[in-house]
Amino acid sequence: MIQAGLDALLADVDSPSLALLAGLGRREEHEAQELFDHVVDELGLGFEAPADPIAAKWALASWLAAQIVDGFLDPATGADLIWVEAAMELDYPDRLQPIVELAIQLDDWNADWSTPLEQLKEEVLVAARALVEHGGPETNL
Repeated sequence: MIQAGLDALLADVDSPSLALLAGLGRREEHEAQELFDHVVDELGLGFEAPADPIAAKWALASWLAAQIVDGFLDPATGADLIWVEAAMELDYPDRLQPIVELAIQLDDWNADWSTPLEQLKEEVLVAARALVEHGGPETNL
């Protein structure tokens, strides 16, 4: 966790507790978990999954979509994570199909395609925004 703090600082990530985490010595390793939790909260990276496995997968998909919309997660990476970590486990629900289809296209994409990579990423952003706005399976489009 301390090394992760150092790596984050070197990558120009900033939060009030990050420098404290990165600056811990061996004698202070016992403080790392608490400081790491503070950093995660400060950066808005915390995610608490519901106990129900299906609800947890929907919550993960929504959280990943929000990370894409907010610019914290690359659309191609986020679409792939939604595909593999949520859609597969949920047996490919209709609500996640647009992102899954784009994730597959992005996975296969090469420079010879007529569709630019950035256009596919923008389409992921639009689909992620729709998922965030309309929610999981219990809400209607």
